[in-house]
Amino acid sequence: MTVPSPTRLAATILLVRDGTEGVEISMVVRNRKIAFAPGALVFPGGSVDEGDQVADELADGDGIMGDALTLRVAAIREAFEECGVLLARRDGELVSGAEAARMVSDWREKLESDEVSIADIARAEGLTLAVDLVLPFAHWITPEAEKKRFDTHFFVAMAPEGHVLDQDGGEAVEAVWLTPKAAMAEGRAGTKALMFPTWLNLQVLEGAKDAAAAMELARAHPVVTVMPDFKKVEGGIELRIPAEAKYAHAAYLITGFAAEPQPI
Repeated sequence: MTVPSPTRLAATILLVRDGTEGVEISMVVRNRKIAFAPGALVFPGGSVDEGDQVADELADGDGIMGDALTLRVAAIREAFEECGVLLARRDGELVSGAEAARMVSDWREKLESDEVSIADIARAEGLTLAVDLVLPFAHWITPEAEKKRFDTHFFVAMAPEGHVLDQDGGEAVEAVWLTPKAAMAEGRAGTKALMFPTWLNLQVLEGAKDAAAAMELARAHPVVTVMPDFKKVEGGIELRIPAEAKYAHAAYLITGFAAEPQPI
């Protein structure tokens, strides 16, 4: 019997804001030179780092402890690294867009090269990380048949006003605000590749008229572990997910890499 590859704990964040055509979500285009999902349009995120384990006094989140705290910190760090958005407070007030931009210049390169941790930055800048604003949204685990596997926790947070998306140029070569409808249109047109979980999580938020409604949808969406069960069938791959996860359907057909999932 083949032993499944171990999973890597990961965090992904969907930053939402009000746009002229409804709720917009921060998304990044992954560098084509990296091994996992090259060129894909994804939500900011990545593996949890050792430095994401922060002391309680560096986080605003009463009762959020252990892995729950670490995962939220990882989501905040990834948003800072890949998008230049910082969910943090100084003296009880959210960091301004100008301050976030300054800290991107001062700290991001050092953070990405592991010279400092997000905790180091918080201490040096007199910040607390706003983990209380980061809401659990979904939980996906890569199927056991895959060689590279992630145990990914998805979060949703309201983007602070005035923060400007600024991709790091490394893993993320482009950072954009898109409505769920526009992001999926990119996928259908073949101009951007969307992975299966990305499609389904965009569909959940597609009906949100604004960012507040998106946050309410996130609060209502059950966090159920999804590890798709898949098999090859004529015309593509059939994937089944738990019905209790409350996506639109429990079974889908994918006809090619990043193709839009078709309910079956």
